[in-house]
Amino acid sequence: MTRTLRLAVLLLVVASHPVRAARKPSAALIQALAKQDAAAIREAVASGLDALGSRAGRPEVPDEFHPVAADLRQLSDAEAKESFAILLERLAKELPWTKDTPPEALSMPLRAVASVLTAAANTLLCGQDPDGKARAAGTSAAALLLKAQHDAGAGCFPFPVSKGTSKAKAMEVAARFLEQAEKQGRLEEIVRNGWVFDDLSDGGLQFDNGECGVAMWEWYAATDDPEARKSALAATEWAMKRPLVPNWNYNSFSVNLLAKSFAMTGESRFLDASIQKALLGVIPGQLTEGPHTGRWMDPHNARPAYHYIMIRSLARLASVLPPAHPDMATIKNALQLGLSCRNQEIITRGVMNKDKATEALLLVQTVFAADTEFLQKTASKRALELLAGALSQEARSGKIPLSPAEWTGFLTYTLAQGTSGGR
Repeated sequence: MTRTLRLAVLLLVVASHPVRAARKPSAALIQALAKQDAAAIREAVASGLDALGSRAGRPEVPDEFHPVAADLRQLSDAEAKESFAILLERLAKELPWTKDTPPEALSMPLRAVASVLTAAANTLLCGQDPDGKARAAGTSAAALLLKAQHDAGAGCFPFPVSKGTSKAKAMEVAARFLEQAEKQGRLEEIVRNGWVFDDLSDGGLQFDNGECGVAMWEWYAATDDPEARKSALAATEWAMKRPLVPNWNYNSFSVNLLAKSFAMTGESRFLDASIQKALLGVIPGQLTEGPHTGRWMDPHNARPAYHYIMIRSLARLASVLPPAHPDMATIKNALQLGLSCRNQEIITRGVMNKDKATEALLLVQTVFAADTEFLQKTASKRALELLAGALSQEARSGKIPLSPAEWTGFLTYTLAQGTSGGR
């Protein structure tokens, strides 16, 4: 498998691990979230914490830290532009799908296609597409996403009904989900034209729907394509209606999309829905005391990738909240707790996640650019500097260190800094 294809396939497919008995949510939490009952959610979380005991905040898979040298130089402007060109050349040669690829033949979820779409949008907005490779890749990605959304017929971005095409974790978990649905005689209820459009209240479809919906907004910003706007709005309407589920990171994908949709449209109902989902469906699961303060309580969401996914969503929400908004303090406090704990680990122990940590920290750096005290208190600036150095070192050795969306986001940030010879 080629390097770029590996990047596309591995994009965020760290998600959707099998539910283990040790972290199976309680019926009380499921019911409380479904009813959006804040008091009942707090009570169920407290009971869950008692049940977890010393396991609270400890990832189901031990973190693997990769120490970073403190003096690595960030890419120069020239190196960043060259990195854009290298990525585009590989995408032009190695995309493992076309707009006509049937769902059963896909070896990755649509979030990987969304990554290419966002990368194309970032490249266009940076003016780094002299020969049209980014536009071509983006057009192809958008066409596949639009077709999937249309064929699924539910408004959301669906999941492909493909078996045995990939050993990526998300694809394997989806295959098991389909097997269970078939055993229960419910397969026809949730599949249309080769696409899963209903997750049977699991909440997992919020992942791809959120990533693809945001990517469509990015593509619209870069191209003014009205079909992209229409598509993003359909995904947003679907996300608004999703019930809250006990997997906190699933809810956060809808928080992220809804906040982005508010930014793009100014429709207050999107902001209201994003706030509600964050306050009830994301923040309650965060530890506010103990040795793992700032992490999420259950072993699944305590993993660093999901941690930074939720931080990303809360940062997106903070970016559109007026400073005096009554919920801003709660959102900012959750961000401060979450950033402080994991960022300090990056500084003292090493990088445990690249893609989502980079995306989240780039957004935090933008949202709180004028709040130097917050950036310092949460160690966000230093953590990002270390990540930037590590990514730059990998790029100089000929690698593409991140998935397409995150990599072009980092390159965009590098160019915006205006470095001339690296640091």
